[in-house]
This record gives sequence, C-alpha cells and structure tokens, in this order.
Amino acid sequence: MGAMSVRHKSSEPSDAPHRAGFACFVGRPNAGKSTLTNALVGQKVAITANQPQTTRHTVRGIVHRPDAQLILVDTPGLHKPRTLLGERLNDIVRTTWAEVDVIGFCLPANEKLGPGDRFIAKELASIKKTPKIAIVTKTDLVDSKTLAEQLIAIDQLGKELGFEWAEIVPVSAVGDMQVDLLADLIVPLLPEGPALYPEGDLTDEPEQVMIAELIREAALEGVRDELPHSIAVVVEEMLPREDRPADKPLLDIHAFVYIERPSQKGIIIGPKGKRLKDVGIKSRKQIEALLGTPVFLDLHVKVAKDWQRDPRQLRKLGF
Repeated sequence: MGAMSVRHKSSEPSDAPHRAGFACFVGRPNAGKSTLTNALVGQKVAITANQPQTTRHTVRGIVHRPDAQLILVDTPGLHKPRTLLGERLNDIVRTTWAEVDVIGFCLPANEKLGPGDRFIAKELASIKKTPKIAIVTKTDLVDSKTLAEQLIAIDQLGKELGFEWAEIVPVSAVGDMQVDLLADLIVPLLPEGPALYPEGDLTDEPEQVMIAELIREAALEGVRDELPHSIAVVVEEMLPREDRPADKPLLDIHAFVYIERPSQKGIIIGPKGKRLKDVGIKSRKQIEALLGTPVFLDLHVKVAKDWQRDPRQLRKLGF
C-alpha cells in the first residue's frame, strides 16, 4: 500500500499552472478500462461488460482536481474489422487517439501479453506525438514475481515497436490503490489551461445514449453467444407524464431494440414475452437509479435488416 502516501501530492495549492485535457484508455476487452474509468471518476459511468464494443459511443468521465481537470474519453475497442460497422468503429478509434493528450494502454497483470495486445500496441506506435502510459490492471490478482515479469514484458514491447512508454504503472482499481497515483502521473502530461467542463459534470454522455446502453446491456444478458453484436437500441422519446403531481413525477421512455433478422426476435422476446419483460424490469431499475426518477419503460423489438452492413441504417442508429 506504499503508493497511498502520494495520494494528493499534486492537489496542494501550488504555483503550478492548472491543466486540463483528454485521456483515453485502450486495451483488449475485459482489460479493466471501464473499471478504471469508474474508479478515477468515483462513479459508475461507462457500461462495464466483458464483451467488446458494448461502449460504442464516446462516454466521458471527468476527474475534477484542484490543479487539473482530466476528461476520460472511452473509445470503442479496436479490432480487426469484419463489417462496415467494424471499420467505422476503427476509424473512430484512430481519430480519437490522435486527438487526445494521453493514451493509457490497459494490460491485465494476470494475463500474458497476447496477439490482441500486440495489435493495439502496433497501432499505438504509429501515433507518434501522443504520450502513452502502460497501465497494468488487476494487480490484486497476482504475486509480485508475476507482476515484475509483466512490467518487463511491457517495457520490452515498447522497445520492440520503437517507442518509449511515458510511464508504466501498476494499479488495482478494485482497491483504489494507486488510482490517485495514476491521476498524478497523467496530469503533468496535459496541456495548461482552465477547466473545460463545469465542476458538477461527471459525464457529458447524453442521457438518452446512456439509457440506450443500459437497455442494450440488459437485452444482451444471457444471449450474448446467439446475438453478440446484433442488437442496437434507440431511445425514440423521453417525456414527463402529464397530469402528475410535482412530488410524484413519472418519465415515459419509448425505446426500440433493433435486431438484424426476424429469427432473432423470438430469442429477445422469449417464451410468452418473458425475456423482454425481464429486460424491461432490469433496465428500468438501472435507468431509475441513473436519473433519480420513476420511469415507465415501453420497449419494442424491431427488425432492421442487416443493420451492421447498411450505411443508411448505421446513420439512423447513431453510428
């Protein structure tokens, strides 16, 4: 726990200029990116799921400190594209990487470096100007010898690809250990400047997109193998129910779950509509927690034929 002593070394008032900028975390699915974002921001922002591409939109968490403001941009996972959607996601990733001030590459301590990590590191190597920090996550799951070997392997990986890591930092977001240290290391790499967002903002993700993500998460629960990426959710409208007393508001949310083929409809709806009902109950609870207000959720399943390959549909669904 030695790292705790540096907890707020840079938060003390000093003559140092205020800094503000953007960072994004990259890494294979399940490398701990969302968990880390949540630990830094101190609140559940990104949607955590051990499936690539669940965070398809840029979710930003914001870390407010007296000396700095760090805005975390969550890019979709980079992968070898098989569809138009895949290629478009990869373009978004590269553009984002080129625009942020710092890139944090998350590598779990408990898994050896694999081809997926190399693929991402190679891409990182091509983005010359942006400082890159290697963040070794899940350190609570390994002994010190395994951790040391991982740190050496990561250092080597940078050398092989011809770049130097700005920092290599072991963290365990679960125990909050060194999460503050990580912020301390990222802050000096940000440009000088005033805060870019007001103090109260934790995420500038529009509520509708976050709600769509929560519904999509609930809909994927238990059917991932059958419909891994064939679900898109669009929140058509959110309206406060009229004629409600001020102390008993109700928000009506109408949303569509889009699938690619009619045969998938039964999977989502389930026998006698039970699955869809469960999806509604589960996501409604989470939406109410997110918005802090009672919600009536109206869910419909629609077929949007092969939406992943159709540019017009992709645009309509927000990609």
